[in-house]
Amino acid sequence: MKIFKILAASAIVLGMTSCVSKKQYEALSSNYKQCIENIGERQREIQDLKSQNASLTSENNLLKSQHDALKSSLDACLSNSGKSSANIDKLVGEINSSNAYIKQLIASNAKNDSLNLALSNKLKRSLDNVTDQDVQVKVLKGVVMISLSDKMLYKTGDYNVLPAAQEVLGKVAKVINDYDKYSVLIEGNTDNVALNSSSLPRDNWDLSALRGTSIAKVLQTQFGVDPARITAGGRSEYNPKATNMSVSGRAENRRTEIIIMPKLDEFMKLMDITPKK
Repeated sequence: MKIFKILAASAIVLGMTSCVSKKQYEALSSNYKQCIENIGERQREIQDLKSQNASLTSENNLLKSQHDALKSSLDACLSNSGKSSANIDKLVGEINSSNAYIKQLIASNAKNDSLNLALSNKLKRSLDNVTDQDVQVKVLKGVVMISLSDKMLYKTGDYNVLPAAQEVLGKVAKVINDYDKYSVLIEGNTDNVALNSSSLPRDNWDLSALRGTSIAKVLQTQFGVDPARITAGGRSEYNPKATNMSVSGRAENRRTEIIIMPKLDEFMKLMDITPKK
């Protein structure tokens, strides 16, 4: 408004040129030109300010949109936090239960391993004066296995236990009786040389089974092993340790194995271990 007043005044002054001197006229003309230039600058400034305002308005709208999106995400997180906490607590509980179960299994396995190792060592000390070719003692898959060659137990093709075997069987029986919580499995094994007889043993099945039961009877009647702990049977030629193509291989396959292991119900208890709640 001030600018327009100046312009109006200048116009009036110009209209009165006939009433002023030349010097005054030139001064008023110069002021008029200066006013025109100032108006142009102010208009440019106004346009710049409008552009800045439009840009700031656009940025403000973008920030507001981002704010709304972040607020929605925050609200969703807060609403789900309760469920997430419950799930995490459940997961932690399951992990703790699994860890407890693993510790139980490790403790049980360590106990069984210790018992088997002690049993194996005791058997080896008891049988240390018997040649390795006749008697082998080892721990395999959680059980103790004693392998007795047939030449120290029976005559060829026979199942009656030789008197010379009594000493070894007596030592085995002593260890079996010391570990009275263990079961005893006795298995007869043969080579693949066929037997053909009208009387017992008629074949390798008969021979292997009769040899197994013969050892069981000796342990029971002569050394006091509880027969309720004993299972006896035969596997014929179908559980070879070596090839039957050689003399030494067939000799290794002709054997009776005495397997000492935890009772079946003890195994079942171990299998039924579940994580504590």
